[in-house]
Amino acid sequence: MFNFLKQSLARKRARRITNEYSYNIETFHLQDEGDIQFANWLNPLVKNKIITQSEINFYKRFIKPGDMAIDIGTNIGDTTVPMALAAGKSGLTLGFDPNPFVYKILEVNATLNPDKVNIQTFPCAITDKEMEFIYSSSEASFANGGIQEVNHGIHGKYSLPDKIKGIRLTDFLLKNYADRLDRLAYIKVDAEGLDSMILKSIKDIIEKYSPVVVAECFTGSSPEERYDLFNTVSLPGYKLYKFDDFLDNAAITPLLHKEDMTKWKTFNLYGIRS
Repeated sequence: MFNFLKQSLARKRARRITNEYSYNIETFHLQDEGDIQFANWLNPLVKNKIITQSEINFYKRFIKPGDMAIDIGTNIGDTTVPMALAAGKSGLTLGFDPNPFVYKILEVNATLNPDKVNIQTFPCAITDKEMEFIYSSSEASFANGGIQEVNHGIHGKYSLPDKIKGIRLTDFLLKNYADRLDRLAYIKVDAEGLDSMILKSIKDIIEKYSPVVVAECFTGSSPEERYDLFNTVSLPGYKLYKFDDFLDNAAITPLLHKEDMTKWKTFNLYGIRS
């Protein structure tokens, strides 16, 4: 009972008081990858992440050693690291997140397992235009949140004192990673409802290199926004699916019509070129 009350008080404090939380590095013993280290954030509002062989095997369906993968909206890196393990040391995984609180933990995770991964991270948002944005959250400890040009409070009442940078991914990739793009295999987007905007801004990259595209159908999305996301990912040659989880035995449901997007509250949408 005492521990429960202590944890409850810590969560209440994290919701109302801005504070930086440290991390704890854990080691996961995996059948194929061996020992994998991962830094878990000690924010009381965030559950500990677990790295599993099943999750890595899931990404290995789509990402081969030497491939390039992109994680937009990495949080602390709990999808970035398994993606990078699939791509291997010879591959390249790019991670983007504008939240400075989670980014500090992401940076730590990018330095772990150096003999197995190649992760490069950037503290910025991916947007359709180069400019600065306000980052807001419903929690004072910024366990989550999103960007907006003008603070309308849609992500919460707490805002960072400094604006965050938004960049155009296509320009960034062509300038810095043009020699890697022919191995671009996988793009994951989790941007608090801005997934469709981001994917539209990189449409030319997707059409040219045909990566698997993953987007989140956000809980608060309207039917019109869900239809727009369906149409955005429905590029020539792409088939759409709902995956229940990032696990190698995850159930897969084909999405044949835009109306299918309203069947679930929130889920991951996959676009795979056949």
